[in-house]
Parts: sequence; C-alpha cells; structure tokens
Amino acid sequence: MSQLTQFRLLADYNQWMNQKIYQAAARLSEEALKQERGAFFGSIFGTLNHLVVADIIWLKRFASNQAGSSALQSILEQPNPTSLAQCLFQDLSHLTRHRQWLDKQILCFIDELQESDLGTILTYRNTKGIGFSKPLSSLLMHFFNHQTHHRGQVTTLFSQLDEDIGDTDLLLLIDDIDI
Repeated sequence: MSQLTQFRLLADYNQWMNQKIYQAAARLSEEALKQERGAFFGSIFGTLNHLVVADIIWLKRFASNQAGSSALQSILEQPNPTSLAQCLFQDLSHLTRHRQWLDKQILCFIDELQESDLGTILTYRNTKGIGFSKPLSSLLMHFFNHQTHHRGQVTTLFSQLDEDIGDTDLLLLIDDIDI
C-alpha cells in the first residue's frame, strides 16, 4: 500500500471517528460537555475545539505548500486562531458543522496529493514564531496522529461518563485480503 493510500485511510478514519465522537457529544448535556475534567484542554468541548483550532492551523500551513494547495483555498479564508486553547465555537451545533466541513477539506486535500508531493519540504512557523522545514509526509503523519491522540482523551472522558461510542479501531476500516 502506498504512503498516499495510507494517508487516505487516515483521513477516512479521522472523519469516521469524528462522526462517532460528535454523535456521542450530542447525547450529553451542555453542562457535561463543558465540565472541567482535567484533560489537556479541560473539558470534552474544550478538547473538540482544540482539535478544530489545530486542524485549521495545520491546514493553513499545508495550503501554503504547492502540493494539494488548491483543495485548501477555502481554509485560507478562515480566521487565524489566536491560541491552541481558543474556543472558536460556543455551542456544539456550530462546532459540529465546522468539524464536518474541515473533514471534507482534509479528504479533498489528500485526494489532490500525488505520491511525489509527499517528499515536498514545507517551511512554516509554529505558534511561537519558531521556523521549521520538514517533509510533508512527516507533517501529515503528525497531523493525523495529533487528532488520534486527543480523540483518545475524549473517548476516555466519554467512558468515565458511561457514554459508549462503540468500536474505535482503525483496523475496522482496513479491508481484508483474500489469500
């Protein structure tokens, strides 16, 4: 399986898991969603907002790269987040709609990439202004890993509330091979 096919699988997994998480979030009260729970970004809602913020930041960086940039032009119209903990949306319905839109942008971006694009070096500045130059393929791996990391925190918080979101394994999206 090519590296690009692997990234498409991760983009599909990202969308699938976000749908599951947001469906579970919709079953909770606003108070339960926003209650401080000791996670890196406080609450379930804070963590979901952080994921949207981080995705916007990374997608804007990816849009500055030649590879796949036309699929991300609408991302450039988004306001720049001011911090990693910024609360972009105050209610779940607006956050959900934006999450769904972002997931579509991610899928389009990955679909536009060519295998040869993955070696492209992306130069960017982090939120503290420090400059970096790294291969696009490594940054995409970080991008998807970051989402999985924080969704894992959210699923733990759901579990503590006895809110079952069902199976979460990437393995479920990998096709069986007949031998």
